[in-house]
Amino acid sequence: MSFINASRLVLVSVWLGAALFFSVVVAPAAFGVLRSFQLANTGEIAGSIVTRTLSVINVSGFIVGLFLLLTFFLARASRGRATMIIEFICISLIVVATGVGHWLIAARMRALRVAMVVPIDQVPAEDARRIAFNTLHVYSVNALGLAMIAALIAIVLIARSRS
Repeated sequence: MSFINASRLVLVSVWLGAALFFSVVVAPAAFGVLRSFQLANTGEIAGSIVTRTLSVINVSGFIVGLFLLLTFFLARASRGRATMIIEFICISLIVVATGVGHWLIAARMRALRVAMVVPIDQVPAEDARRIAFNTLHVYSVNALGLAMIAALIAIVLIARSRS
């Protein structure tokens, strides 16, 4: 495996590991630990921690994805056309999903939290802003999940390529 492919494989693997750790450990732990203290605004505090951490995951995924796209043609090696197309699509999905997740979905969620004025825990579940926030949260989870699946497929394809 060439140095370029090895670098690509390491970067996308590290990003996927960080995204997986965030999804499986950090986000649930932030909410779980803070809820155990029975604070009045647990959701607001935990949400702030998760928002900052997710920002790092999304921006780093975007940067790693751009690097993978920039080095895509340098690392072509001996791959079939279908494999190259699938890898390109997966890498593009990482870039788009993390970019949309950070600059569109998360930005809108932050704007909604500001518009709520009070901590999100105090906003009724029927409130239109809370409903919109919850819907955007689902989109955010789906975008990160899509990026993670695309990264996993890209890892397999990069690892299988030979120089």
